[in-house]
Amino acid sequence: MKSALGRLLVGIGVTAALAATAACGGQDTDDKGSGSKKPAAKAASPAAQDALKPLTEAQLTKSAITKADVKGYRVGNTPDDEIPEVSVPAKPATCQAVADMFLLGTEPDATARVSRTLTSLTATDATVLRLGLLAHKEADAKKVVGDLRTQSEKCGSYEHTGYQYTGVKPLKAPALGDEAVSYTMTSDIDGDKIPVTYTVVRSGSTLAVFYAMNALGGKAPEVPAAVMEAQVTKLEKTA
Repeated sequence: MKSALGRLLVGIGVTAALAATAACGGQDTDDKGSGSKKPAAKAASPAAQDALKPLTEAQLTKSAITKADVKGYRVGNTPDDEIPEVSVPAKPATCQAVADMFLLGTEPDATARVSRTLTSLTATDATVLRLGLLAHKEADAKKVVGDLRTQSEKCGSYEHTGYQYTGVKPLKAPALGDEAVSYTMTSDIDGDKIPVTYTVVRSGSTLAVFYAMNALGGKAPEVPAAVMEAQVTKLEKTA
């Protein structure tokens, strides 16, 4: 019999595959295997030129925490096929920003992304921890946080790539970065009710995304404060 965690990982893989299928014939991707995107060339206004520029993929990679930065965790790269470069429509559309973030997607698109998966060396539960660093123009980063804040308060429930998500509600956000938003929901993956918690922190033009999923169900998991603080601190120092 498959474990709940096994079914969860299968569910994530299926979601990613569906998203990747929807992208066929559409987008050009960077061949570096990082999930980064090539921004469209547009003339920048004087105001935009004065704003913070997006970090490069190399800068994001340098800013991402490693096992040396967080004691008690193994830190590894997240497979690219689990964070595909495509937005699949959510129903209703008023939940799109929340739905996109499940796969580290945003609108406007990030110009570069890196993601890490953390495994506790001591915990005995089935909590899956991930983080992502998303590079944006500063105005776009502010828009993403604003959309997530609004939708986490009003969305309630939605459908995305054949899966149901219910109980979307805001949580108290930590005092990190320039601003932050936190929310929780319950996902239905292969019949299992899986609670998920998100915190998205904006530091300048970069979004630090933290994600915790409890594969055994029950209470909504917490994103460890020590992990969030270590990542935001390193981002601010290296960026």
